[in-house]
Amino acid sequence: MKKRNWVLFMAAAAAVVLVLPALCVVEQSVAAASPAAVDVKIDNFSFSPPTITVKAGTQITWTNADDIPHNVVSTDQSFKSKVLDTDEKFTYTASKPGTYTYYCSIHPKMTGKVVVQ
Repeated sequence: MKKRNWVLFMAAAAAVVLVLPALCVVEQSVAAASPAAVDVKIDNFSFSPPTITVKAGTQITWTNADDIPHNVVSTDQSFKSKVLDTDEKFTYTASKPGTYTYYCSIHPKMTGKVVVQ
């Protein structure tokens, strides 16, 4: 009886070792095929998270949760929002790989970074 249990255990372990990597590959290819949307919150005079890394094609949405107006301006002028009042949003699709720093032109000490892969 103990030998039978040992054989069943080894067969189950072998199945897990063989199937698990295949499941990971399927999950990675699905993620690569459809870039996710990413949200950045503007609050308390800061962008959160301050740095994001996304795949090309990802939509990034900044939402002003602060009580005062802010905007989002990339230093290379790739994207620029209008002035956003409380709860207003700005969405940009990151299409070209690179690193893009941005800031609030109303409050220039507010900075962030988008890394597009």
